[in-house]
Amino acid sequence: MAWLDDVEEIERRRARALALGGAERVQRQHDAGRLTIRERIDALLDPGSFVEMGALAGEGDGEKFLPAGYVGGLGRIDGRDIVVGGEDFTVRGGSERDGRTKDRMILEIANEFKVPTVLLHDGAGGNIENTLRRGYMQIPTWSNDGLEVDLLATVPVVAGVMGSVAGGPATRAMLSHWSVMPKKSAQLFIAGPPVVKRAIGLDVTKDELGSSEMQVHASGAVDNEGEDEYDCFRQMREFLSYMPRNVWELPPHREPNDRPDRKEEALLSIVPKNRRQPYDMKSLIMMVVDDGIMFEIRPHHGRCLITALARLNGHVVGIMANNPMVNGGALDGPGADKQVHFMELCDQFRIPIVYFVDCPGFLVGPDAERSGALRRGMRAFWTTFSITVPLIQIIVRRCYGVGSVTSSRTDHLKLRIAWPSGEFGGIPIEGGVDAAFRRIIESAPDPVAKRVEIEERIGRLRSPLLAAEAFGVENIIDPRETRPLVIRLLEMAQQKRGYSLGIKSRPGVRP
Repeated sequence: MAWLDDVEEIERRRARALALGGAERVQRQHDAGRLTIRERIDALLDPGSFVEMGALAGEGDGEKFLPAGYVGGLGRIDGRDIVVGGEDFTVRGGSERDGRTKDRMILEIANEFKVPTVLLHDGAGGNIENTLRRGYMQIPTWSNDGLEVDLLATVPVVAGVMGSVAGGPATRAMLSHWSVMPKKSAQLFIAGPPVVKRAIGLDVTKDELGSSEMQVHASGAVDNEGEDEYDCFRQMREFLSYMPRNVWELPPHREPNDRPDRKEEALLSIVPKNRRQPYDMKSLIMMVVDDGIMFEIRPHHGRCLITALARLNGHVVGIMANNPMVNGGALDGPGADKQVHFMELCDQFRIPIVYFVDCPGFLVGPDAERSGALRRGMRAFWTTFSITVPLIQIIVRRCYGVGSVTSSRTDHLKLRIAWPSGEFGGIPIEGGVDAAFRRIIESAPDPVAKRVEIEERIGRLRSPLLAAEAFGVENIIDPRETRPLVIRLLEMAQQKRGYSLGIKSRPGVRP
């Protein structure tokens, strides 16, 4: 019993650490509609799996002991190891301190063991109090020596924006593969209202600066939105269920409940005969993937493009699809940015991509030009040619212009499949006729009739069967055959994916 007193002191300090910033501050956190960091970790992880690191870190002795403003350690989600950590807002608002910090330790553990990392942000970043304690002004440096950047190359990194997040924690939330925030109880911004007012004289609220409406819907800085914190944790678990442990492993296969040879009758009629009539692309996707389940990424931003994770015969796939209900499926700047990030995510973790194409090209007009849609679109094109995972192109309807080139590449084996509703070309017939035959149309006795005559003549060449006869497309299929055929192609490509495991390199410079 020689060490009993010391062990009892350890237990007293542990109990003090579990109390966070004290009952009053915990209640204030709850009154704001937010969980504490320990409640968040418990809600996210498998019960009883959390092993805390640095629980005794803090300042003071006895009753004056104040735990460090960060909680983290090891845990499991669905039996798989992860690292998890987050700021404790009940201690100095989760602000950063000088010296070796617990958040750095969490990143070091993740980097050492190469396991997925979940960071639950609820902090205000730098604290001017540190300057007074230190006694001098310090040149800004990245406190963790770029460990966050190193992790992005090796393991899945998830960020949760769980409270009022500013400064350093806000920037680290952006250094993630996927992020989420609850609708009403969180904000994200570079700097909060007091700093904004002093800097530019503008009075704004936290919600006006950084609510989910701003950061999920408008800016796209955060990928997904949860109904509340618990919904955010559910989405985190679901996202990670599609991810491998690290880049040296393939994504996890799950034994499917769905038959690989299932042929959905409704696919035969989902695309309208009227070429101008939109349809529900999400319903189309769900008819093809396992059990009609997909996890959509960034659903509220760049809505001309759908990006999602799903499974086909138990294998993880990335789904991309043009959305005919937004911009008529034309690719705009936000949609192009969304495509770039998603394709890089899939390529990083060896997830093959299936692209359902219905794209008339890049969005046109003054607003598109002003937003830099062309350069952003060519970044998507550049990324398409940079990835090495299998990319299967299913031409559902339109596939025109450079905007559609972002859906396939020519330097690898082409896997392009068209439906009977598919049509493709360098430019849509309607606009192309006006550009190429302008003089003939304008000089005709009846310009309108002449335009219609030329469009009908060229329109007879629209059938994908003519392209198939010239071997301009690899296959035209009954839409009901889409699921079994794509599964067959993916299983054939499955072995190749194992050849290139490890850290990816990126060629050249993005446009």
